[in-house]
Amino acid sequence: MKKIVIVGQGGHSKVIKDIIIASKEYQIYALLDDKYDKPTQKDKIIYAPISYANVLCSEKEIYFNIAIGDNSVRKKVGKMLDDIGVQFAILKHPTAVISPSVEIGRGSVIMPNCVVNADTVIGEHVIINSSSVIEHDNQINGYVHISPKAVLTGNVYVGEGTQIGAGATVIPNIKIGDWSMVGAGATVVSDIPSKVTVVGVPAKIIT
Repeated sequence: MKKIVIVGQGGHSKVIKDIIIASKEYQIYALLDDKYDKPTQKDKIIYAPISYANVLCSEKEIYFNIAIGDNSVRKKVGKMLDDIGVQFAILKHPTAVISPSVEIGRGSVIMPNCVVNADTVIGEHVIINSSSVIEHDNQINGYVHISPKAVLTGNVYVGEGTQIGAGATVIPNIKIGDWSMVGAGATVVSDIPSKVTVVGVPAKIIT
């Protein structure tokens, strides 16, 4: 069984741990977070600050996953880990239904009861959260977070770092820019530019 290091010890990491246990592909080797002052070990698991990744990445067959829900923080940590050359694990809960034609970028996570349909492309370090539906031919760029029960219908483009809120729906052929926020329960019926927040039915820009 391959070893995995979980980076981040907030609420999101609890779900990541459950996915790792359910998938039976990896064994948790270390938990990294800056709340730990120095490396310690308990029950064969290493607890250490994030900087300890420099030590761990020198070992063979160790994979990392960034268990941080905040998109901008996840990108910052991802770039730091890239600089030291770690390998990233793709995590998929066994209850997720994923078409064999889907492309999934390194470090991305697909959570319980998700559906990801044909020819969707998912970038690196993306979170597809519980019970969301990603229909065919979507392009989801890096560091996006699709929140629980959100629905992306066909041919939707989601720019880097954007968050799609819980229960939101995006109709077909929509383009959403980089680092935007779609509010919970919103229905997106027209293109959205970068770095804005939209809410409502239909979704409208508020900031």
